[in-house]
Amino acid sequence: MNLYLLRHASAGTRRANPLIDVKRPLDKEGKQQCILVAHVLNAMNVQFDVILSSPLKRALQTASFVGTEMGYDARIHTTSALAPAATVADFQKLVADCAKYENVLMVGHNPNITLFLASLIYPKGSRPAASLRMRKATIARINTDRQPNTLQWLLDMRLVRALYATSTISSRRKTSRK
Repeated sequence: MNLYLLRHASAGTRRANPLIDVKRPLDKEGKQQCILVAHVLNAMNVQFDVILSSPLKRALQTASFVGTEMGYDARIHTTSALAPAATVADFQKLVADCAKYENVLMVGHNPNITLFLASLIYPKGSRPAASLRMRKATIARINTDRQPNTLQWLLDMRLVRALYATSTISSRRKTSRK
């Protein structure tokens, strides 16, 4: 299985009241980040069999925007295993339940999404040699076909913007007709 972990896109300033923060939507920059991520994934010929999201509005919107831009027309499943209060055990059970799919996108929150990524690529009991950082709209691809799981790539928003900029520029050389 190819597992894609995506941290939700920019959603403005965190609210002090947790009941209000749950409903915080993506801002204009966050919507643009979703379109850029989807464009780069399309250029890499990535297609998802299933998309799972945290039930919080900003994560669900991120999953929806990315899925729509990529032509995904099935239902986006929400799960508390990707919510901010979820544990690594909840996440591991979710991954095991998704083993029947080939390409799975999961959208969640920091710091959980980083912990979930680390739990997949570092064997139990081993101490990571380096720390992982997932900024907003960062996506990682993990191959779980063989053990140990392998981190294939991690695309930060700065790299996504650079890839988008180079993919939209014509590759033809400019020539003068004078």
